[in-house]
Amino acid sequence: MDQGTLVALISAGVVVLFLLGVPIFLVIGYWVVGVSIAIDFTLANVGVTLFEGLNFFGLLSLPLFILTGDLIAAAGIARRLADFAHACLCWMRGGLGLATIGSCGMFAAISGSNSATTATIGGIMHPVLEEDGYDGRFAAATAAAGGTVGIIIPPSIIFIVYGFLMNLSISDLFVAGILPGLLMVMAMQGVCWFLAKKNGWGTIAPLSGKRIANTARRAYLGFFAIFIVIYGIYSGLFSPTEAAAITVGFCLLAGLLLTREIKFKELPDVILRSGQLTGMLAPMIAVSVVMQQVFGLLGVAEAVANFVAWFGENPTVVLLILMAIVMAAGCILESLPVTVIFAPILAPIALAHGVDPVHFSVVFLVGAAIGFITPPFGLNLFVASGTTGIPYSKIVPFAILYMSGLVIAWMLIAFVPWFSLALVPGQ
Repeated sequence: MDQGTLVALISAGVVVLFLLGVPIFLVIGYWVVGVSIAIDFTLANVGVTLFEGLNFFGLLSLPLFILTGDLIAAAGIARRLADFAHACLCWMRGGLGLATIGSCGMFAAISGSNSATTATIGGIMHPVLEEDGYDGRFAAATAAAGGTVGIIIPPSIIFIVYGFLMNLSISDLFVAGILPGLLMVMAMQGVCWFLAKKNGWGTIAPLSGKRIANTARRAYLGFFAIFIVIYGIYSGLFSPTEAAAITVGFCLLAGLLLTREIKFKELPDVILRSGQLTGMLAPMIAVSVVMQQVFGLLGVAEAVANFVAWFGENPTVVLLILMAIVMAAGCILESLPVTVIFAPILAPIALAHGVDPVHFSVVFLVGAAIGFITPPFGLNLFVASGTTGIPYSKIVPFAILYMSGLVIAWMLIAFVPWFSLALVPGQ
């Protein structure tokens, strides 16, 4: 049996495993080992590359930012940020829904995780939204959609992975995500306001400067944590890893000594939750490095480049084709496998057609983020369903409305590079 047939059979087999629910790390791992054997690629390289793939200082920020997300939730900082957002937006129709999305943006500016953003803000805001007259299905979809900015607004776990895979400055990627993340928040708030006004959801309260000041005072710990991350990285004072370590220490002390909502006996559970997520992400990163080598031997990048070239050399058309590939992948895969599989293939094609690598990283990952609320996978939809108790199928129709707003923002980000590059030093 020739190598091409063997690779095709192995690929078909792992697709079946994926459809049966086998964890994606094992699916990719089986494919890498099986194809390595089929093409006579030494297995000794697999072991060495798995180790070297994680032997990178910048990746230390990954578990630290994951832990930060769990700490700010446990410390009550996320709830205080949500109170402040509502105080600022309560005068508008749908103000509580707008505040939910704004809270997701502020939580994302500390945690860097989409699922943590959806679960934490959804758990806090969903009951309050229902009490204020919002449809429960819409409230769940709002938390799911708001969570998409968790991987775009810095710090972003997936930007760390992308920067590592593509050898780009993680600090530059973080800064590049600020304006696109804010644009996504505004697009979702526009959808929320329109639907709330159309359906008469929510109550309107007078804007109170005193309430804003009081909630801002209570939320100062969250503001300071955001300041540490963004200013420290943007100014060059900290590397992303150092910023992550300092933020973890700050949030831990804040929860133990200031808000006093974290108890010493609860710390092992908080750290265990973070460790479990890190334990899922780190092996995926390691095996992705081996997969890139196998792709290189198989000529996958060249095949995709030839496919894209079939549509012509117009940079706009090429970018649209690459975005369509990311969107299609995001419908069935979570952002991490989308990134580790497709970024090393698509990024060189974009660069060859004159797209700035930092700009393309934002375009790529915004597309991957939209996949969090795109059926049939839509990880955030499952997280919101589990958090709120609303069936997945009943959240989807409202999520699609949010998705339409996000796609409009995505197109602006893709074809107006200023949003990605305006704040990046040297651009």
